[in-house]
Amino acid sequence: MNVFIADKLPDKAIQELQHIGCNVIFKPGLTSADLDQGLGDAQVLIVRSTVVSKVCINNSNALSLIIRAGAGVNNIDMTAASNLGIFVANCPGKNAIAVAELTMALILSLDRFIGDNVSDFRAGKWNKGSFSKADGIFGKVLGIIGTGQIGQEVISRARAFGMPVIAWSRSLTQEKADELDIIYANSIKEVVEKCDVLSIHLALKPDTRGVISRKILSELKNGAMLINTSRAEVVDEDALYDELKSGRLRAGLDVFSEEPEFKTGEFKSRFQDLDNVYITHHIGASTAQAQMAVADDAVDIVRGYLQQGYVRNWLNRCEKTDASWQLVVRHYDKPGVIANVMSELKEAQINAQELTNVIFDGMKTACCTIQLDMKPSEEIMESIRTRQDEVISATLIALK
Repeated sequence: MNVFIADKLPDKAIQELQHIGCNVIFKPGLTSADLDQGLGDAQVLIVRSTVVSKVCINNSNALSLIIRAGAGVNNIDMTAASNLGIFVANCPGKNAIAVAELTMALILSLDRFIGDNVSDFRAGKWNKGSFSKADGIFGKVLGIIGTGQIGQEVISRARAFGMPVIAWSRSLTQEKADELDIIYANSIKEVVEKCDVLSIHLALKPDTRGVISRKILSELKNGAMLINTSRAEVVDEDALYDELKSGRLRAGLDVFSEEPEFKTGEFKSRFQDLDNVYITHHIGASTAQAQMAVADDAVDIVRGYLQQGYVRNWLNRCEKTDASWQLVVRHYDKPGVIANVMSELKEAQINAQELTNVIFDGMKTACCTIQLDMKPSEEIMESIRTRQDEVISATLIALK
């Protein structure tokens, strides 16, 4: 199996891929434009932040699996992959600690003006008076939006710093909030009204795009901090820029809309002229510990696909098909049995939407479950059942 790696991955992970029998094409310096030329005979593509476009997917005829070595997959054209039957998988949760550590670093840096301290020192300036005016974060209320693995890692660290936490998440319940020893909020609005620091930990989805709106930002206290280590698109960036330019808020951002795709080079951003925003280079997951954990997970996904034909963390599987009937066929495990059943369905123009075949101990019998978009007639069912040297039984179940 040919595995194309378009971003940096630890040497250990590359060696492990080779050990399990993969031919590795390692080209971490490529851009999305380079990938658009096609991936040749590569069946698997592993990326971190490099964009995998529709053009790349359409020009890569052998491609069957794309692995995002990280959590979010907004850099992958999921529709294009799905339309060509290409699996997309990710490695969630493996960088949670690294992102949480950066979140706390941004909070502390903003409070203590760490970036400006270092910048002045390197410029030969001593400005102790200006930099001795930090508030301190003990007792400040941290608002968390999104209490998945990253959010929970931030909560544990914030509490260690003496910060009370109030949180909202679609999945958060009062019981879970009690377990985490945090304040449960019924809405994002309730969080921003009560917090001194707002930290965002949401995946980018249609219902989270722009969820931190101009109205939400306006509800933050004067002097409040906003920390975003998730995705730029969850925040109304124009509104955030206006709030920062007015001097009312401070921000620590690991993500922003003008982020360059290239790895190194010159760039311009409207945020560069603002003293009250610290921006890091989308490095939330970029620790050696996190990258090794993510790489190990990506390798494990490849191993499962290569050795078992199974894709763990498969993201673009249809959650619910149009199937309204399920055909369960217990049969003898021999060639042609399932093919003959499928021929009966094909002649009746019935589409099999999902099929699972499992083998019993002894490898003499099996059970095939087929989800159908139409109900087979009694004639078809009888035709399947009468294959007595092949079929043990055939049962039709209506799906709700």
